[in-house]
Amino acid sequence: MPSWKQVVGTCIAFIGLMVAGVGIALAMVEVPNAQDAAKTQKNVYYWANGDQMVVAGGGDKNRQIVDLADIPEDMRNAVIAAENATFEDDAGVDPMGIARAVFNMAKGGETQSGSTITQQYVKNTYLNQDQTLKRKATELLISIKVGATEEKDTIIAGYLNTAYYGRGAYGIEAAARAYYDKKAIDLTTSECAFLSSTLNGPNLYDPAGGEGAAATKAKNTKRAELRWEWTLKRMVETGKLDAAKRDEIVAKDFPMPRPPAPATNKAGQIGYLTDLADRYIVANTDITKSKLDKGGYEIHTTFEEKKVNALAKSVKKVTDANIDPKKRPKTDKFVQFGGASVEPGTGKIKAIYGGADFVKHFTNNADYTGVQVGSTFKPFVLAAAMQHGVRDPKLDAEQDDGDRTKVSPKSIYDGDNKLKVKNYDGTVWRNEKDEEWLQTNDGNESKGDISLREAMQWSTNTPYIQLGMDVGTDKVKEVAEDAGIKEDSFADWHSPSFSLGTSAPSAIRLAGAYGTFAASGKQADPYSVESIETKDGVKWKHDAETTQPIPADVADNVTDVLRTVVQKGTGTKALAVDAQWPTAGKTGTTDGNKSAWFVGYTKQLSTAIGMFRADDRAEKQKFLKMYGTGGQKSIHGASFPAEIWTDYMLSAMKNEKSEDFPKAPDIGDIIGEAPSPTPTADPTDDGEPTTPASPTPDPSQPTGEPSPGTSCEPWDMACQANGGTSDGGTDAGTTDGGATGGTSPTPTAPSGGNGNGSGGNGNGGWFGGTDG
Repeated sequence: MPSWKQVVGTCIAFIGLMVAGVGIALAMVEVPNAQDAAKTQKNVYYWANGDQMVVAGGGDKNRQIVDLADIPEDMRNAVIAAENATFEDDAGVDPMGIARAVFNMAKGGETQSGSTITQQYVKNTYLNQDQTLKRKATELLISIKVGATEEKDTIIAGYLNTAYYGRGAYGIEAAARAYYDKKAIDLTTSECAFLSSTLNGPNLYDPAGGEGAAATKAKNTKRAELRWEWTLKRMVETGKLDAAKRDEIVAKDFPMPRPPAPATNKAGQIGYLTDLADRYIVANTDITKSKLDKGGYEIHTTFEEKKVNALAKSVKKVTDANIDPKKRPKTDKFVQFGGASVEPGTGKIKAIYGGADFVKHFTNNADYTGVQVGSTFKPFVLAAAMQHGVRDPKLDAEQDDGDRTKVSPKSIYDGDNKLKVKNYDGTVWRNEKDEEWLQTNDGNESKGDISLREAMQWSTNTPYIQLGMDVGTDKVKEVAEDAGIKEDSFADWHSPSFSLGTSAPSAIRLAGAYGTFAASGKQADPYSVESIETKDGVKWKHDAETTQPIPADVADNVTDVLRTVVQKGTGTKALAVDAQWPTAGKTGTTDGNKSAWFVGYTKQLSTAIGMFRADDRAEKQKFLKMYGTGGQKSIHGASFPAEIWTDYMLSAMKNEKSEDFPKAPDIGDIIGEAPSPTPTADPTDDGEPTTPASPTPDPSQPTGEPSPGTSCEPWDMACQANGGTSDGGTDAGTTDGGATGGTSPTPTAPSGGNGNGSGGNGNGGWFGGTDG
């Protein structure tokens, strides 16, 4: 038998070896870098009024890191009192707690934490969440070192910013939002005491209930109330709370949190809004995509919740009442809408409609879609004629800039059907194949001599395609750009059809450009983000820039003409809005009845609504005809788009006062002959197509269909890879395009109504193009 001296010596030697081993381990262990997951935060998006919209982006954890100064002292005190009363003085570990945990694990019992706040901080920040002896030993060593080298303030702040509180919330800031919809700094003592209880196991302490039979609402509420009272008692016992204040708090009701809401939610329109804001940020600030993905930003947007909801409601209302894919699968399937509202004079994007649901339909229909805009482009032609004038037919193109005649809306043009398109000097325009072009009107209707106001009113094509030639499509392009349309969205602007809407700007850009007219020629690029903040303060703020590229008298005359469209032309569906707020607007439909638009504005709000058919899940995308859609013979801008526009604007403008547009002064010269009697127009006919009729060929002219240049459907990656046109780049919260497609005009433009180019009622077919 060994003597007692040998036993004592052996024990001392063993203890010495243990101490030496621990000392060596402590000397060798290094505090690792914080896990990326512990540093990743969410971004918080806010509506224009400051209310929180959603928490999104930045990885899979809902977290926003805040400084200790932005955490209530009561939250710190409640957690210390309930979790680790010796935190302020301990070395970062609890030997007895660890011994209990090790003993239980060694005998095969349930794994336990036995952790101090420092150990929890280390586990959340530096280690994984495994409950193994190896991980526990690593946690112990790192905790001792962290406890000896880091300030207590750093440790407690780190713990409160990384701990899980339930409801998808990591960190106290996210928890305060999830449970009480407020910032952490605004939490009361009572609310802090409750939130500290969730750290003990949110599944069992959330009054809304959790998973399992033991986590019902009733059981969780009772459990949370008891833990809340106990925490307040512990705060008194540890000297962190005055007993009288504790009694006052307990005398009041338990601080019941609000019902749970999804911590991250991109369903409905929210995903379109946050994505639009994200792309605007990356395009217009020094915050890169990777930085944005790391999170931690408070993003204050221009979006108004009521308007966004109203727009979605209006689309759903019209869709539910008219579109029935089960009843009419060949005509009603794949119907889509897109829309946007922009504030004239500022460019603030107030609302968008990107599609039925972001989690099901990923293409933002308020942004670039490749959908041509048809006759809604005609106001830019009129503006160019009033601002720059028509060219002197006696002068060469290089000599005409100083010898132009500015045009009045009273000017007279030939509105007959199947007119030969001419150059400004009176010679017949010919394409690269030396073929002439006959332009048609809706239903092959001839209007005779007609004023530009009346031609806009009834969306007559022949006057405006010729006006564009007389002014020059380069000037039309210039004015459209000045109004806010991006060059990237233009189709072949050298072609006569350009004046009739072959371009494909987004709903956002189109609403913004019409907003330039509403603001008497003052242009502001559409934007979606007002400011970006971090815990260190304001990171970026939008700098409003407004220019006056279009003279006020020109813009006000365009508005005056577009008011006629609403009051007694193709846009009378909007009369309900005009009855309360002076309104201007324009319808538009494209070739083959593949898209339809209504764009209109009051003094305070400009809104564009587009409609088209396309299967966004098809391998090769293409726009489909809408003859028969919704049970109607054909779709036009005055139908469903105008219905949605009117229903939405009645809601969106509800609290706005009636404001008159400035009176339009006389402008330009009246050119052309006095008009002959104009045929009486059907007030229900909005100038859009009624049938896909083909005109009788002129035997002196070649016939045939348009010969489009290389262009790609917006989602056709294979086409784009082979050199077709596509979109790219970003601006103002919208995605703007790259190269544009082209087209060779049809020698004899087929009819179809409100024709825009080589297709009579449309844009000469779908040419691709890009959003502007």
